[in-house]
Amino acid sequence: MGILEKFSLAGKGAFVTGGARGIGKSVAQAFVEAGADVMLADVDLETAQTSAQELTACGPGRVLAMACDVTKPQDAVALADAVVREFGHLDVAFCNAGICINTPAEAMSWEQWKKVIDINLTGVFLTAQAAGRIMLRQGRGSIINTASMSAHIVNVPQPQCAYNASKAGVIQLTKSLAVEWADRGVRVNSLSPGYIGTALTLNSPILIPLIGQWNEMAPMHRLGKPEELQAICVYLASDASPFTTGADFTIDGAFTCF
Repeated sequence: MGILEKFSLAGKGAFVTGGARGIGKSVAQAFVEAGADVMLADVDLETAQTSAQELTACGPGRVLAMACDVTKPQDAVALADAVVREFGHLDVAFCNAGICINTPAEAMSWEQWKKVIDINLTGVFLTAQAAGRIMLRQGRGSIINTASMSAHIVNVPQPQCAYNASKAGVIQLTKSLAVEWADRGVRVNSLSPGYIGTALTLNSPILIPLIGQWNEMAPMHRLGKPEELQAICVYLASDASPFTTGADFTIDGAFTCF
């Protein structure tokens, strides 16, 4: 098999949580372009359906959408089962749904803390677990979990202790699953993006005033683009990475290097 063939996702079935917009939609587009059938999962079903229609034109594979609350075990199982039912098998799981609440630690409510942890960490576990159970029966599969550079550093000036803790947990969860499943054909890796200029970030009244400061601190003096995360995800999803598991890939323009 040539190198280009190894990167092909033709014939693979995948799901992307948080797939309606932002990083999730961008990575889903890359999967579709590489030939995969993709299920976009999101709590915002209407936007996910619109995105699925847009992405259908990007490649030969099918693109479907379904509602999914990653904090609910039954939704995670339903998502994994839907991919198998619609596409025949589940080969790639991009566990990406996440939120951030910028509140000082001393003022953060229990509800705020729990919401971030439930979506960012528990949601990754539940969707990875549901995918893993199917992949273990198949004897193959790749799971990619979205962590963050915030798992490696403490962001300033915005306060976000729950987000940072949740993303650090994602990396350790990823390593744990990778070790448990390494000899059974299921690979598990994580992605740690830096500041990415998604529409949500660029239009947030809370974050807009901070972008200039982030860019001053960044060696490349700019935000990343969602499409700059596509290639690493295709690599991890594809047969080009059979010995890559338990790894975290920091894609941050060198922000965490100092």
